Amino acid sequence: MTAFFERITLSPLVYDAARGADALDTLTNSLRAAADLAPAAALLAEAPKVRALLSATFSGSPYLTSLALRDPSTLAECLLRDPDAHLAEARKGLAEAVAEAQNAREAMALLRRFKHRIALLTGLADLGGVWSTEATLSAMSVAADTVLEQATAFLFRKAREAGQMNPQADASSAVQGYFVIAMGKLGAFELNYSSDIDIIVFYDAERAGLRPDIEPSTFFVRLTRELVRLLQEHTADGYVFRTDLRLRPDPGATQIALSTDAGHIYYESFGQNWERAALIKARVAAGDGEAGEEFLHQLAPFIWRKYLDFAAVADIHAMKRRVHAFKGHGAIAVEGHDIKLGRGGIRDIEFFAQTQQLIAGGRHPELRTRGTIETLDRLASGGWITPEAARELTGAYLFLRRIENRLQMIGDQQTHIIPDDLTELARVAALSGFADTNAFGDGLIAELKRVEAHYGALFEKLPEPSSAPRLVVQADEADPAALASLERLGFHNPQAAIAAIRAWQSGRYAATRSGRARERLTEFLPALLDAFSRTAEPDLALATFDKVIAEMPAGVQLFSLLAVNPSLLRLIADIMGTAPRLAHIIGRRPRLLDAVLDPGFFGTVPTPAKLKELVGNALAEAHDYQDALDRARIVGREQGFLIGVRVISGTLSARQAGAAYAGLAETLIEALAGRVEAELVRQHGRMAGGEAAVVAMGKLGGREMTAASDLDLIIVYDYAGEGAQSDGAKSLPGPQYYARFTQRLIAALSAATVEGS
Repeated sequence: MTAFFERITLSPLVYDAARGADALDTLTNSLRAAADLAPAAALLAEAPKVRALLSATFSGSPYLTSLALRDPSTLAECLLRDPDAHLAEARKGLAEAVAEAQNAREAMALLRRFKHRIALLTGLADLGGVWSTEATLSAMSVAADTVLEQATAFLFRKAREAGQMNPQADASSAVQGYFVIAMGKLGAFELNYSSDIDIIVFYDAERAGLRPDIEPSTFFVRLTRELVRLLQEHTADGYVFRTDLRLRPDPGATQIALSTDAGHIYYESFGQNWERAALIKARVAAGDGEAGEEFLHQLAPFIWRKYLDFAAVADIHAMKRRVHAFKGHGAIAVEGHDIKLGRGGIRDIEFFAQTQQLIAGGRHPELRTRGTIETLDRLASGGWITPEAARELTGAYLFLRRIENRLQMIGDQQTHIIPDDLTELARVAALSGFADTNAFGDGLIAELKRVEAHYGALFEKLPEPSSAPRLVVQADEADPAALASLERLGFHNPQAAIAAIRAWQSGRYAATRSGRARERLTEFLPALLDAFSRTAEPDLALATFDKVIAEMPAGVQLFSLLAVNPSLLRLIADIMGTAPRLAHIIGRRPRLLDAVLDPGFFGTVPTPAKLKELVGNALAEAHDYQDALDRARIVGREQGFLIGVRVISGTLSARQAGAAYAGLAETLIEALAGRVEAELVRQHGRMAGGEAAVVAMGKLGGREMTAASDLDLIIVYDYAGEGAQSDGAKSLPGPQYYARFTQRLIAALSAATVEGS
């Protein structure tokens, strides 16, 4: 084993010499004041490399300075011991200490002190070149695993002590039936310095060994909530890791711990292509490893498809645009550039690799790797990319991850943005080993452009989708690029828009529950968003469309129609944005849009004879009087919808629309009056010499109706002679006969049935 100080090969450059010197003096005095730290004090006096590393680090990183000065003994251990052995022994020591912790407060303190130790060790090892960038990322990931393992074991121990576990259950394992899946960078052992950890928690109730009277879901949700508290609650000792559970299935509607059965059902029935990509890096980080590995093994067919379908290709495009709105994102820059999500950034490299894993991993198991660098190497070995592409992308990835770590070492903040303040930019440049900001900027720009070139070349091989952003929104939160893209499209509340899109894509609504429905929706969603953006109120248009989808029992018919008829999308958007009543009709009867596709639709309106034929045919199929009323409402609503569509499209003026609505009303009144009369004759017979007329008044009489106009009618009638009676079995006198006719006609026109009024 080789001591840390003997492995130092690099040093940051000095940013603030006075600050660095002051901190180094303070540290030296602390080491000299403690007899047991004399070897470290002597090392500082005798080792120029150590002094250079520490003074430069202290000059640029307030966070690392605070860790070192707060705990000089830990710093001494970091410098004097072999770093790999130090990490291993720290992990072992944490396990032993947490096993003796009496309560959550003690466990939380132990976890936080461990994190401080690891943060100091990895920060110095990274800055000093003691560990490679890959080794640094791996060390942070291993530390996170250790924290998850020990926190989970502690909670199960306390549950066992509280009598919540079945005494007859197998106690050979500390944790049974409960496991934590590491996702994202943690899953790939690529955790950055101040990263959140993305996890999903599952449990298998049959393996858990709970007491029979304890409900598993309640128990494991409560335990998971406590696990998160142990890790991320801020105490006097700080926090351990910010913990994110939002990559779980349908996070807006599910508990923070899910049964394995629920997980399988979700992924098999509703899983999205972005979730396939996310699960590429999934692994068991803590808990019951056997149960977790079995669960992931069963998910393999979902993640790795033998064939790439259209929806997967579309989602790959969407993932690309979700990162940085490829066509609309600002140019590569230094100041203010997001090295994770921006053009040429870390996410581009990850998606470059994951895209090809999704495409080919089903047929080529050797591509089913988690780490980005390993995946690039496998892609090159298999001939999927050139060795040059793999070499350049690997170099860029390591460079950007080093810069990312240094950005976060400054203040223990999860940031990926290059400062636009020149003073702070100089700090980052110095920590990164560059002589000045110009050299730093040149190096950064060169790497970003290399990534951009390879990334663009890959996606040129796929057909270009709509220019609108493709949003395959992750279950955690929208990327800033997606929000910005929606804002550019005119959405005032992009968060609400993304929440609605997330609901569609998660299969939360009945209309999007089938995979086929979601595939069709994916095909036209970008163009639909673009169409919404061209309305006066994009937010209203999208919100109305969301309500329509939420009410639909199935979506395949409508989505398929829109997917293959992009010309309809602008019309649909206009309807959603200006006529919510018409929008809901589309949801109930998408077949109405077939008529709109007729080239002659917008040029004319049905003639009175054609309307009479349409209404007559509809009522002719009625099984009885009530069915006739329902069918009249259906045909009336459908024809009214088509008039409204013509108005919205601008092919029908308000005056023409008034006449069209009046003509439709007259046709329906005439048809229903005939049905009412026939029903009256059946019950009460005919009135000798009797006749009646319906006189239109108001807007109907003036043929100036709108879609919401009431009907103002007068019924006039006549019959033969005073005291005449109808000739039916239940005869009625003339006035009562026609009063009954009037009442029934009003009911036929306005009474609510299952089809409305």
